[in-house]
Amino acid sequence: MMVRVSEENVFESVSRLYQEFMELPFPPGLAGADRAGHDLVLLDSDTAACIFVWIENGGELQARSRSILLRCIARLERVIPALGEADHPEYWHRLREMAHLVADAPHT
Repeated sequence: MMVRVSEENVFESVSRLYQEFMELPFPPGLAGADRAGHDLVLLDSDTAACIFVWIENGGELQARSRSILLRCIARLERVIPALGEADHPEYWHRLREMAHLVADAPHT
């Protein structure tokens, strides 16, 4: 489920998607789980933290946070194909979608 947004609506779209995402529980049974060599709790928290910072900064990320976000995206790209249905892949697809929207947004 990819959401198509125009550049002028990226901030509003990510803010809404993030709010919806934060209302979701972390997938049950995945605390401490590892997929494709990555701890899912850390991947979730690191990615969500970068998105939160971007929203709090009005659509801007400092270079260090942007680097962390890009690393998270690369990890999500490896993790998602390794997920089974019990891993709630839709949760991870939502997280990846938001991360891509933030990474692709114009930045200074």
